Amino acid sequence: MQTDIIIAGVGGQGILSIAACIGMAALKSNLHLKQSEVHGMSQRGGAVQSNMRISDRMILSDLIPQGSANLIMSVEPMEALRYLPWLSADGWIVTNTTPVKNIKDYPDISGIMTELRSVRNNVIIDADSIARRTGSLRTSNMVMLGAASPYTGIEYSLLEDAVRDIFKRKGEDVVELNLKALKAGKDYFNNKQ
Repeated sequence: MQTDIIIAGVGGQGILSIAACIGMAALKSNLHLKQSEVHGMSQRGGAVQSNMRISDRMILSDLIPQGSANLIMSVEPMEALRYLPWLSADGWIVTNTTPVKNIKDYPDISGIMTELRSVRNNVIIDADSIARRTGSLRTSNMVMLGAASPYTGIEYSLLEDAVRDIFKRKGEDVVELNLKALKAGKDYFNNKQ
């Protein structure tokens, strides 16, 4: 078993928190993990992405070749579009619908969404609205993780444990808010099936 995941978005959307949760859950599953991140401009709203490779056997490279990602999880739709060349023929794209228009010439969102919907295996979710309903817009990344959880190759309860571990230093209220968002994303996925 090997799962190659690209997590994408812009600075401030919690991409690295998603990666940390998946990574911690993978290690608790006794799986091998390789990860690389790009987050140089994240403080200024620039692109952020993480390559995660999870396997039950040794992994030689942390970079995912084009055409072989099992999952592209994006908290921003244009960033999902950017990584489509990495998606495998039977891979899944799970993306938020809310754009972060951090550049002057941001492309037409309807064109982006048309392209993303043309991918055979897609889950397109308004994670921001769901996060607001669960109590905080800042948890949209956990909504995304919940919606993508069936494609990570990781048991959901271990993702819940990872959320507890990652956020415990921020207090029990923050942990519960993030768990609620994670479950809301998973429920969205379950209701779409």
